[in-house]
Amino acid sequence: MKARKTLLFITGAILLCCAGYYSRQYYQRFREAKQERILYEARKNAWQQLKQVLQAEIARFKGEPAIVIKDLETGWEFTYEKDKLFPSASLAKIPIMAACFLSAEQGRIKLNHNIALKSADKLPGSGALKGMPAGTLFSAEELIGLMIYDSDNTATNILTNFVGIDYLNSAFKGFGLKNTDLSRKIADYRMRDKGIENYTTAEDMALLLEKIHRRELGSKTVSEKCISLLKLARTNDRIPKYLPPQITVAHKTGLERGICHDAGVVFTRKGDFTIVVLTRHANPNSALSKEFIAKISLHVYNYLEFWQ
Repeated sequence: MKARKTLLFITGAILLCCAGYYSRQYYQRFREAKQERILYEARKNAWQQLKQVLQAEIARFKGEPAIVIKDLETGWEFTYEKDKLFPSASLAKIPIMAACFLSAEQGRIKLNHNIALKSADKLPGSGALKGMPAGTLFSAEELIGLMIYDSDNTATNILTNFVGIDYLNSAFKGFGLKNTDLSRKIADYRMRDKGIENYTTAEDMALLLEKIHRRELGSKTVSEKCISLLKLARTNDRIPKYLPPQITVAHKTGLERGICHDAGVVFTRKGDFTIVVLTRHANPNSALSKEFIAKISLHVYNYLEFWQ
């Protein structure tokens, strides 16, 4: 009888301890869930306020913008004229880069293959290759780097010839881009003046950048190579302009007469976001468009950084 009472006492004590433990666990989960709901609502309210701020910036802008912004943690998007066609300018270099790395992965080209610079390859505009002597050798991978972080038009021209426009356009479709193509070479202004243009949309660029960020563009290796080069961009007068210097931005700008773009991924301690801002304007220069893009970027950064 004594042994039985002892056993019952021990069993009761164990049950009480278990009940207390699970009660504490439940209460802790309840508190955490409540806190998460509070934070979610705060973030949602901040997102709604951000959309109003962005609409006000759009209303003030003296030009035609197209915008896609995505909070990559929540999946929330802000879009404006996302499927409107714009001349892609140097934004076309992002899918060209991705297609070149994909081509190498497929064994079509070798990244260490050396290519000699020809006088016929040289194009005006961005980059230093146009001033280098014919016959200078560059590996395909070096040319891809120059095309992205230095926005070199001549490097882009060489790569376009090396991989082929047909392959590039096919790869763009394979990436899921609906309205992005190459109808002419980058910086071929003679063809542009004849009305032959390369086009893209904010929606296409945002899709491409999100796939790169999620390491879903081709293989993980292709995406890693793309994001690494985009982080090295040297023109930082748009998306990164007003952001703290410690913030990492992987992006690519585009600039032509009447056209000013920037598209990238911004990495912050509270989450990352994709931002694509395309602009068409009739201003004497691109200063207002650059400022518009920089302000849009700052507003989104402030939303992520200070919503709590």
